[in-house]
Amino acid sequence: MAAYFSLILVLVTLGSGLIWAADAIFFAPKRREKLAMAQAADASLSEEHIEKIMRESAIVETSKSIFPVIAFVLILRSFIYEPFQIPSGSMKPTLLVGDFILVEKFSYGIKDPVWRSTLLETGKPERGDVAVFKYPMNPKIDYIKRIIGLPGDRIVYRNKDLYIQPACAEGQSPCPELKKVDRALVNRGEFSQSGMPLIRYKEQLGDISHDILVNPAIPDRINYFFRQDNVPLTEFVVPEGQYFAMGDNRDNSTDSRFWGFVPEQNLVGKAVAIWISFEFDRKPSDFLPTWIPTGVRFNRVGGIV
Repeated sequence: MAAYFSLILVLVTLGSGLIWAADAIFFAPKRREKLAMAQAADASLSEEHIEKIMRESAIVETSKSIFPVIAFVLILRSFIYEPFQIPSGSMKPTLLVGDFILVEKFSYGIKDPVWRSTLLETGKPERGDVAVFKYPMNPKIDYIKRIIGLPGDRIVYRNKDLYIQPACAEGQSPCPELKKVDRALVNRGEFSQSGMPLIRYKEQLGDISHDILVNPAIPDRINYFFRQDNVPLTEFVVPEGQYFAMGDNRDNSTDSRFWGFVPEQNLVGKAVAIWISFEFDRKPSDFLPTWIPTGVRFNRVGGIV
């Protein structure tokens, strides 16, 4: 849907701009010439007659009105910031259903809004970033997860524990070892899933400290994990130019553990802030949407960690 909207936005901007330019270059001079000839023939032309001669067509007038606005929206949305809504609970407790976030589009390169080819390199994802990307299995869908593994990293997820062995840089000796990611208990039962209290931990990913949720009653579902050739089950070696992403709600997230890696070209941007957050509740009748807003969570507005 977002891709179609981007294409429509580009076409409307291009079309209105071309109409405005064509009028300015070809038709406006002819109207001025026609007015000059009319004034030469009759110096006492009325304001009404002058306005009639110089009047722009409806399509030109509309194009001149909408082009600056549409062009501004296109530039803002395509290259600077784009709003997104969180549709699921896979990033709890960091992001909740009803959060509306801002995604910094220029964090991972300036891309054209239609074909998404990189026009200018501006940066790469860092471990711990909350990133929006095109779902590799269906690029029409936008996903949001946390970047866990960088190219060359070895990731192990076993018994709900996360281990990372950073990539060994050329000439680096000794190479980094596989280490368990540190985490500390925050609380139990603040969140629940199907009536089961979840455990909230504070996890340390390099310099990034963030919270995750774990359901102790659900196994790791390793039989559904993505399998790489010559790599043991529950382990993942991130290929060059790709990333390993996971949801903070570890037992309620379909992520790289199950479908593989995120290609660099699928990256949309870095989630940087919550600009508004609505509390939602189930619809009271069949004549209303499935979820309806019941309040605003002003305390959630701010930066994303």
